[in-house]
Amino acid sequence: MAQVLARLSSCALALATALTLTAAPARADVGVGLFVGEPTGLDVKLGLSRRTALDLLFGAYSRWDNLNDGAYAHATYLVTPMMSRGRSVLVPLRLGVGVALFDDAGRFDDDLHVAARFPLELALVFRKTPIELYGELALKITVIDPGPDHPTVDLDGGLGLRFYF
Repeated sequence: MAQVLARLSSCALALATALTLTAAPARADVGVGLFVGEPTGLDVKLGLSRRTALDLLFGAYSRWDNLNDGAYAHATYLVTPMMSRGRSVLVPLRLGVGVALFDDAGRFDDDLHVAARFPLELALVFRKTPIELYGELALKITVIDPGPDHPTVDLDGGLGLRFYF
């Protein structure tokens, strides 16, 4: 499992670097952090505009029925339709659409599953420090499943922390 996470982390860093160099958003808005829950992994959020972003997560998920860890990755396009503003904190509500790839064996080979995902994210973005705390709940609809071992419709979720550069 440690080898899988190490490989995924190096892939995440390379992908985030490539996307950051080619995307050139109007303002520097790159957040890197950790998401804990279902799944758990390294999270990279790339600001595309004032109200849109690309969220990438590379990590692992566990199937609660047998406690095996599998490899997991997702790419999600996020839109911020609402934002509350306080003196020291911003509270954005984000909606998204994306794709998730996961594999029970952790190798992204013959047991590869593909799902559409639709997250709802609520965050606390601190104005004076480059930190964001967020929670996410995502509807996941598996569209490719090589075996009947996963539910077609599932919920994922957890808590995350991002540091912005």
